[in-house]
Amino acid sequence: MLLILTHENADFDAVASQLAAHKLYPEGTPVLSRRINRNVYQFLTLYWDALPFVRAEDWQRRRVDRVILVDTQAPPGVRGLRRDTAIQVIDHHTQAESSQGWTRHIEPVGATVTLLAEMLEQAGLALTAVEASLLTLGIHEDTGSLTYDTTTPRDSRAAAWLLEQGAQLPIVRRFLDVPLSEAQRELYSRLQANSEWLEVEGHSFLIATAVAPAGFDEEISAVAHRLRDALSPAGMIVLVQLAQHVQLVARSTTDFVDVAALAREFGGGGHSRAAAATVLDLSLTQAHLRLLALLPNAVRPMATVAQIMSYGVQTLSPRTTIAEAAEKMKRFGHEGYPVVDPDNGQLLGLLTRRAVDRAVNHNLGHQHVNHFMKTGVVMVRPSDSIEKVQRLMVEHDWGQIPVVADDSSKIQNPKSKILGIVTRTDVLNQLFQPGRPAGPANVRQLLATSLSPAVWRLVQVVSQAAGELSMPLYFVGGLVRDLLLGSPATDADMVVEGEAITLVRHLQAHYGGEVRSHARFGTAKWLLTQGVWSAVAPNTPLNDLPPAIDFVTARTEFYASPSALPEVERSSIKLDLHRRDFTINTLAVRLDGAHLGDLLDFWGGRRDLEEGVVRVLHSLSFIDDPTRILRAIRLEQRLRFVIEPRTAELMTAALPMLDRASGDRVRHEIELALREAAPIPVMQRLSDLGVMAQIHPGLTWQATMAEAFGRVPTLLADPLWQGVLGGESPAFVYFALWLAPLSPTIDEAVMNRLKVRATT
Repeated sequence: MLLILTHENADFDAVASQLAAHKLYPEGTPVLSRRINRNVYQFLTLYWDALPFVRAEDWQRRRVDRVILVDTQAPPGVRGLRRDTAIQVIDHHTQAESSQGWTRHIEPVGATVTLLAEMLEQAGLALTAVEASLLTLGIHEDTGSLTYDTTTPRDSRAAAWLLEQGAQLPIVRRFLDVPLSEAQRELYSRLQANSEWLEVEGHSFLIATAVAPAGFDEEISAVAHRLRDALSPAGMIVLVQLAQHVQLVARSTTDFVDVAALAREFGGGGHSRAAAATVLDLSLTQAHLRLLALLPNAVRPMATVAQIMSYGVQTLSPRTTIAEAAEKMKRFGHEGYPVVDPDNGQLLGLLTRRAVDRAVNHNLGHQHVNHFMKTGVVMVRPSDSIEKVQRLMVEHDWGQIPVVADDSSKIQNPKSKILGIVTRTDVLNQLFQPGRPAGPANVRQLLATSLSPAVWRLVQVVSQAAGELSMPLYFVGGLVRDLLLGSPATDADMVVEGEAITLVRHLQAHYGGEVRSHARFGTAKWLLTQGVWSAVAPNTPLNDLPPAIDFVTARTEFYASPSALPEVERSSIKLDLHRRDFTINTLAVRLDGAHLGDLLDFWGGRRDLEEGVVRVLHSLSFIDDPTRILRAIRLEQRLRFVIEPRTAELMTAALPMLDRASGDRVRHEIELALREAAPIPVMQRLSDLGVMAQIHPGLTWQATMAEAFGRVPTLLADPLWQGVLGGESPAFVYFALWLAPLSPTIDEAVMNRLKVRATT
């Protein structure tokens, strides 16, 4: 005998899953739970004759050899089950509760019906309109009509297939939102009157308790849903004292609040967004007190402003003209600037690009920005939640909000220092990151194992110093890329948000060494003497250590014209990363203080590392610097990646811009290609993509050149050839072999174009 069972207090997903399982296993008997939600009961009452269910009270005890559990992993008490009864689970709750030996089909979709609908479609089984409507109710109820965060594309596809099978949306609408009964309305009023709001790890949490009306025997979850919809908490727990027990109903609207963890502590279950428990051994007051003690364990801190903000911020004086502001926006691409009183540092308002554009269109460029800015004081702190930032942006229509120190007393201080800024784009990038792969579980540990012991100790020392000076510090670009790819780190150069020279002077004062700095560019080199290493990393092997570390102040770039050298200005880490060439080079690891190991990924670099693609950062990148075309090819071949299709299109379109790049810069990129461990595929690709022909129409790559390149490592290892070459670099040899088969006329033209020196 095969039974198809589900959990008590069965909802539409549970009962519809029983029906779908019966369609797949027609020999099975779907036995309803003893307690069914009221809207489900009303549906079954109306369509009973068209459905195959057996009521629990009508089930006659028989030997049960096999059970299919749907939408649950805990078998209910049904007569006929034995210890050796085979159990098959079909569920979308990923928390495994089943015993060994059970067969499990558990996948994280929005509704269990989705899994079964996919099986039905694959099996080629048809549904009646009533059956399709019941299954559709299961998906819509458990996904909030496809709006809950747990909804997946598979749920949408399953719902579409059910519509094709004849699901009736009027039926779905009718039973999804059944009015509360008089007893439920009374319970709702009691819960609402006895609700308490808590702030837990930045999340708004609602706890509502009540004693149920006398003789209450209605569905509590429907009441909880109405309360949640009315008050919109991030998480909610409803505790209701019934005659014999306390019923707990828990709901969550965010991944940061796992209500299933709470329900399990009370002997219940469910999934992270919806869970329930029947509490038999505690009073309402006792359950409430225990819940308060357990709550912090079920709530993760939400993302904060500190995780997404840009440190350092450009501001405008109220006496700045609109024309000056427009030029600044053009140079740096900002959508807005805080307006600050230069005398006392007080925030006066925000100037937006839209206001500037309108003023310019009305020929008001000579006017001062204080006439066009949004006035007011809107600020956040690094520890504030992103939820608060969203609320302020909506309330005040500010797309950029200044960030001030965490000391709350400074919020009202007119001389409070602005630490940085958080923008609407920052918030959107944090909230919408579909398909982005998870990074390493512990980047700090990855650094510790990838760097030599002495260099890792040095990083820790610099991290502590930067933390003491409140200077955000980062590894950026290629080092981080190679770290995540498992390649050894080749240097330890760092980027500072703040004053790099100040940091290096601080390190020198404590550990010695020499410092070379350039105040104009905000750069400093710390020369690591033996004394420095002895102070920083005593009793540590000192092999293959870098002689110095470069510290660079974060900066941004502006290209006044295509192919021109960029103009540089100090800026935030985000803008520093945005000036880079490809997404896989925009990754950064923060190093200062408690942030050591935090990974920054603003433009999907991790995703492209996972997918093995070279993707340009923005569409004008090759126009700004055409030599990035050669860099893309070199990176592609070294990493054995592929150039992303749109990037390849932009490269092809920008090839003529190479004519504007100086010969020195183009030659430098070719020299770097020839220094690669495997230069042959790089050269072949330069030819295939038209780069060589763009440098000179007669410049080619031939099979004979590849053969000659292949013999170079052997020749360079021969002492005879080493004497002949006189210590020339391999790049020189490769360059000579590349040009040797070409005619003297082409040779001369190419060397003139590339400004070839006496030795290359």
